[in-house]
Amino acid sequence: MILVKWLLKALKDSGLFRINRFSLRLKVRAILLYMAGLSYRDITYVLRVVPCSHEAVRLWVKKLEQVTVNVEAKHRRMVAVDETKIKADGEWCYVWAAIDVDTRELLAIRVSWQRNILHAETFLRKVLETCMNKPLILVDKGPWYPEALQALGLEWIHRTFGERNRIERWFRTMKARTRRFFNNFPVRKKPIFKIKLFIRLFVLWYNFIRPHQTLKKPPATPIT
Repeated sequence: MILVKWLLKALKDSGLFRINRFSLRLKVRAILLYMAGLSYRDITYVLRVVPCSHEAVRLWVKKLEQVTVNVEAKHRRMVAVDETKIKADGEWCYVWAAIDVDTRELLAIRVSWQRNILHAETFLRKVLETCMNKPLILVDKGPWYPEALQALGLEWIHRTFGERNRIERWFRTMKARTRRFFNNFPVRKKPIFKIKLFIRLFVLWYNFIRPHQTLKKPPATPIT
């Protein structure tokens, strides 16, 4: 209930939703159902007591791209980074992600068509915006990381198991959601933009709404 109130307040303060026959609470419920894994059509069935179209639900979800929720910059001991492949209209692209090993906060994400040193450095710069120091970076043996890390003056170690499992588990959580459409975004117009929107919503849900199984609360618990 606290999380629903937090999201209600965030959306009310944003001024993005007009007052009409659908209440803000109903829109929040639809958004939370989408983040939990339901399709737009499934959501309209769940909310059939107050009839709304799946197009209306899609537009409510889309408005969240204008809600800015920043990760607080703080001192971080260790950060795990990794990337995974996902399809957009049948073409492979890459989702980069970084997670604070201690707090489990997702710090940064990036979507790109390629995977190389330039993209790795750009992503790591984004990660550093959430850090007040230069934390130790946990990476796999991807050849695009060493030069990018050296350019930024970061220390790193190769780690396959242990604390680096934090980022592996996050990707499993994400793919449990994308598996609904077979890990392939069926969009032909601006596919990268659609993926970025989906990932941004997923990060909002993961950091601030979904209780973490280990922490028993969202990693970035909102202040009420």
